[in-house]
Amino acid sequence: MQKSKKLALFVLIIAVVVITAMLYVSNRFIFISEYKIKYEKLPNTFDGYKIVLLSDLHSSEFGKGNKAILKKVRRIDPDMIVMTGDMVNSTDRDFSIFLDLAKSLAASYEVYFIVGNHEQSLSSVDRSYIYYELGRMGVQVLDNEKVSVTRGEERLNLYGLWINMRYYSSRNNEYVKENAETYYLGTDRIEKLLGKNGGQEFSVLLTHNPLYAESYIKWGADLTLCGHVHGGMIRLPFVGGIYSPERTFFPEYDGGLYPFGEQNLVVSRGIGNGNFGFRFLNCPEIVTIELYK
Repeated sequence: MQKSKKLALFVLIIAVVVITAMLYVSNRFIFISEYKIKYEKLPNTFDGYKIVLLSDLHSSEFGKGNKAILKKVRRIDPDMIVMTGDMVNSTDRDFSIFLDLAKSLAASYEVYFIVGNHEQSLSSVDRSYIYYELGRMGVQVLDNEKVSVTRGEERLNLYGLWINMRYYSSRNNEYVKENAETYYLGTDRIEKLLGKNGGQEFSVLLTHNPLYAESYIKWGADLTLCGHVHGGMIRLPFVGGIYSPERTFFPEYDGGLYPFGEQNLVVSRGIGNGNFGFRFLNCPEIVTIELYK
């Protein structure tokens, strides 16, 4: 009996050590996910164009000045960096961690930013301050608008869509289903915000929440880049993410590349932890997308 107790204690200690180590790795080791996506309609001059997607930093810091993030991004050497929201927390009063990172990146790269639900929950004064500081350092804030990114005489269209908080409710919510006119983000609402997408020119859509992937695709985005779901917080092998910020289990778009015919959705698992405070089997992520013909 004594031997059985000692064995059980040994097994328990090993389990605690392994879980502790896995928690540390899951929260502090930054993983780079790389996707090469082929498009026939991609302008010739954008063949090989490289985009880095950063999302959901939540004011996390990986080394002083986020040097771990900067080192990895510089190694990738992208043509463009996009930030798809929740780079700060709604409860923050000091935004310096995010702004210092943005300043360092903007010194070397084209950087674009859209708000997530956490930035939307800030006071208008705080949000305006972030906008002002980003603009001052050369980061372009896309506030439901389009910019053209040029290479030579060719261009692609980059759209930034921020989603009103009322659209964050799960589509499986019965109340939302019964009041879809108010709570469902369809292509008609996207067109009111961004205009129609005729599909003739290559378009990239930045938006925080992948919940309405079908609407983005139907609207005509060739490539949609999102975050928000944090990879499901906890990930299980062969299962994927467990939980979404919409308080639903096993979210459909928890992280990765999702093809829709000739169109694609890429969802970042994010870098920070948000309100849940931890990640498990779900390392912080920097996403690289290389476009080619």
